[in-house]
Amino acid sequence: MIRFAMLRHGHTAWNRAGQIQGSTDIPLDDQARADLGGFCLPEGWRDVDLYSSPLGRAAETAGIVAGRAPITVDAITEMDWGDWEGRKGVELKADPANGFRDIEDWGWDYRPPNGESPRDVWARIEPWLMGLKQDSLAVCHIGIMRMVLAKAHGWDFEGPAPFAVKRNRLFLVEIEGSVLRVSDPDIVRLEKVTP
Repeated sequence: MIRFAMLRHGHTAWNRAGQIQGSTDIPLDDQARADLGGFCLPEGWRDVDLYSSPLGRAAETAGIVAGRAPITVDAITEMDWGDWEGRKGVELKADPANGFRDIEDWGWDYRPPNGESPRDVWARIEPWLMGLKQDSLAVCHIGIMRMVLAKAHGWDFEGPAPFAVKRNRLFLVEIEGSVLRVSDPDIVRLEKVTP
């Protein structure tokens, strides 16, 4: 059995403005860097294999909280939101004609114009994830975390999600053969750095 932990990257200017980032490489903002500097990985997760998305906001978050550079993996790049990247979700939602929907109404085949569906994203994550050989931690994105957690929980992107992805927490799953399941505990907080 392999334990796999996921950590969401720190805030960016687009996060704070409510803009959809997707695969656009938006950097951490200065406040995020300062905030992340007050945390480190919890005991038991400091020496595991460390991976991140190649997008700067994830790789930099990993370097700050782990104190070492991650191995970047294309498979865990954030979902491509196509024509909607840079747009605000609240504005898209205000126009029903464009097809924008809340996550509870996606299903696995929901696709932004010229973007990826959850099924597409899972298809690129799964071979990498199931190929892990030992306990590992990935600093990545909310979309990637949603795909992995959806599979572990057996959720199909219909109805309320059985999880809420928050920052400064490790979300844990277990991999055994081809089975992915929620770990116990399923969430571990980052530790505060003591001066």
